[in-house]
Amino acid sequence: MSELDTALAFLDGSEAGVIELEKLLTAIPALAPESGGDGEWPKAEALESWLRAHGIEDIEHHDAPDDRVSAGKRPNIVATIKGRAPGKRLWVMAHTDVVPEGDRSLWQTEPFEAVVRDGKIYGRGVEDNQQGLVSSVFAALSLVTNGIVPEHDVKLLFVADEEFGSVFGIQWLLANRTLFEPGDLIVVPDSGSSDGAEIEVAEKNICWLKVMAKGRQCHASRPDDGANAFLANCEAALRINALEKEVFTDRDDIFVPDRTTLTPTKKDANVPNINTVPADDAFYVDMRILPRYTVDSVLAEVNRVLRDVETKYGVTMRYEEIQRNDSPPTPVDAPVVLLLKEAIKATYGIEGRAIGVGGGTVGAYLRKAGFPCVVWSRQDETMHAPNEYTRIANLLGDAKVFARLMLAKR
Repeated sequence: MSELDTALAFLDGSEAGVIELEKLLTAIPALAPESGGDGEWPKAEALESWLRAHGIEDIEHHDAPDDRVSAGKRPNIVATIKGRAPGKRLWVMAHTDVVPEGDRSLWQTEPFEAVVRDGKIYGRGVEDNQQGLVSSVFAALSLVTNGIVPEHDVKLLFVADEEFGSVFGIQWLLANRTLFEPGDLIVVPDSGSSDGAEIEVAEKNICWLKVMAKGRQCHASRPDDGANAFLANCEAALRINALEKEVFTDRDDIFVPDRTTLTPTKKDANVPNINTVPADDAFYVDMRILPRYTVDSVLAEVNRVLRDVETKYGVTMRYEEIQRNDSPPTPVDAPVVLLLKEAIKATYGIEGRAIGVGGGTVGAYLRKAGFPCVVWSRQDETMHAPNEYTRIANLLGDAKVFARLMLAKR
């Protein structure tokens, strides 16, 4: 048999192994301090021990300090399968942290006990992100166990803190370590579709704003004596939303929806009684911006709106950026996209297609740092929900996709 055939045959016989690893990891809740947890360290220790016991021994730590957890640090681990030649390394990046179980009464199984039923594994974290973690590990094992040496290095990266912004995970690594090189292929198996066709190559630029109006308080029976901050913000919210159709009108069909969206959402309380005109008012806008527009260009239009509203209502207005993330897309003809399409076709018999998303993933941090990447897996996207599950067929199928990538001539 060819090396690829040998690796695929190994994965065909790995169902018991992937179940074993899923059970081990699910039993160790890796919750961030923000969720009342103690971080990922015990789970990372168990994973590292399991890897070493199964022949993956080239392991290094790049841990981020965090004095809120008992370990004093958050684990970021790289496991390497050495290749024959330098350059063009393949990275598969998964995260070890999970979200809390939520309302236990909605679960049909114990959340932190992996339960196998009807071809699925149920439990918190089994899909998000243990499916990507386990499938990448078994792809690597299909090489190591059979003495197969890839052409170039394979790097498995297990990061912390993805569920709370990656401050101690990929963001910390990009700021404090030099791990990635130009020409590296990077796959993040942390989102996908049930058929496995969707390859996420782009995210909308994200900016969340808090918009504040300062007016003059008065009795509501004499509104002309004051300057109504709430009324000013009402107009500001409508006019900011209208910029979608009036200024930022381009469309891009790789996204759903295919346009820039500027959506007013949360509203702070102002006065406690009905018969007072408020002097202070604040609301929030969730802006998801097509990559062809910069965040700064949208903010310039928001500023124009606010100046107009100030003049009309006699108030002063300003905004505060609550969150901002803008990054270039991965080209649809990038090597990692083309190779992944070939591996998906060979494994699942379908054509992969490049898509963009409105939500945020760790891919945005990598792209902003200059490293094109893709976010992909075949999954039902049950993450964060009660009765989260992963399909065993997806675990093994995705492992075959990764094995093909590891052995591809790249």
